[in-house]
Amino acid sequence: MPSLSSLNLEDIHALSSLYYEPEWMSNMREQNYAKYQSLPSEISPLYSKYSDVNRLYPDRIDLSIASNSLDSNDFLADRENELDKDVGLIRVGSTIIKLNRSELGSNGDAVIIEDLSNAVKSHEGKIRDFLLKNIGGRDEDKFSALESSAFRSGIFIYVPKNLVVENPIRLVCVLGQDNASSISRNLFVADEGSKCTIVQELYSQGNNGSSSVQRGVFELTECHVGNGSNLEMITLEALDSNDVSFLNKKAWVERDAKMSWYHGLFGGQTSRCKVDSNMVGIGSSAEDVEIIFGNTTQSFDITSNLHHIGGHSRGRVLVKSVMRDKSKSLFKGMIKIGKDAKASESYLAGHAILLDKDAKSDAIPGLEIETNEVKATHSASVAQLDEAQIYYLMCRGLDRDSAKREIVSGFLEPLSRRMGPTIRAWINYLLENKWSGKPLILKAGDALEQMLEVERSRYRESQDLFEKHYKYR
Repeated sequence: MPSLSSLNLEDIHALSSLYYEPEWMSNMREQNYAKYQSLPSEISPLYSKYSDVNRLYPDRIDLSIASNSLDSNDFLADRENELDKDVGLIRVGSTIIKLNRSELGSNGDAVIIEDLSNAVKSHEGKIRDFLLKNIGGRDEDKFSALESSAFRSGIFIYVPKNLVVENPIRLVCVLGQDNASSISRNLFVADEGSKCTIVQELYSQGNNGSSSVQRGVFELTECHVGNGSNLEMITLEALDSNDVSFLNKKAWVERDAKMSWYHGLFGGQTSRCKVDSNMVGIGSSAEDVEIIFGNTTQSFDITSNLHHIGGHSRGRVLVKSVMRDKSKSLFKGMIKIGKDAKASESYLAGHAILLDKDAKSDAIPGLEIETNEVKATHSASVAQLDEAQIYYLMCRGLDRDSAKREIVSGFLEPLSRRMGPTIRAWINYLLENKWSGKPLILKAGDALEQMLEVERSRYRESQDLFEKHYKYR
């Protein structure tokens, strides 16, 4: 089992041979691996001094290349009562151990959900262009190049034209007990006029207490949203406190289509999440809503970029962080409006609350505008809790800890309101667990059901952000 530091071109060839991949895919792996070797961990010198990427120790990251020795059925046996029957896919390490297809389609149309290596063989003509679409764009991030060259596993989901998938497709991905890290590449395609929600949960199996091994999740997720379609991608990250995650997410949004990213980042020692939303078509839109809660010495590195290519496109990024103890967060965002993207609107915001004096948060938003007749703005703030607010709540019967919890709930509520009732309930459930030190895993219990019942009837949809923002009054 090689380490990340010893990964070489022979290992890349071994992966291609293992899955009997076509020549075009082997060449793609080679090209991206060369970029991975040549790129620094952080491209921009502006970000380097803030980044905690040095918390990643490549010599301690063990990779499974040839086989997976994990007895994956142990996970199902341990979690049989915790996982709902509506789970579409369960992946432990690099092995898919459960796959439900029967409930993923309706009206006679079938949603395709497969292991990516199998999909390349059975649907090569359908996915080749998508996988090769951005092959020249892997020089913007070292870990994106790694994930597109050394992926050991992946998930392919295809939603047919004009199909509305009523229930979310739930993907449960778990790090295995063998301490091997996971490198994966996912491809999600929403064809013209379709609508779908995909919920991904990231967990760790067992507690990695070894000082010589660092478990990690390295994942590239690419979404292609066809004309007039709507795709929601929700990620709930609840890894063990000793693990690391490096997530890259990219979307290409066509005419009058919408891509929605929702993130709840709670676990892991170090989490690095980079989201790139490319609004290609006229009238396309994208949004990225992220809730982050860190404690102990956790570190979160968040990047969200909005690239307006088509005219009349619309983008927004809303990120809120709550940092406790000695945790820290870094938010980086960029709005790019191209020369052909007239009449576009874009908004980017990163805000953080520090619960303790040793917590830290930095925000670095930016704008690059190449045309006129657009609306673009950004905002950022970092502040400690207001003692006057804490005192006010304590005067009304709450203890100090409960008062802090209420203030945090009010801070995060505008973001969770943008999500559907089920996701709001899940976010609140994970927040409660983390606040009280309970395990971060979703269970189908009474507490979650009660939260879900409340969230289903709680909110009306919030008014349009651009109508209430001060610049657009």
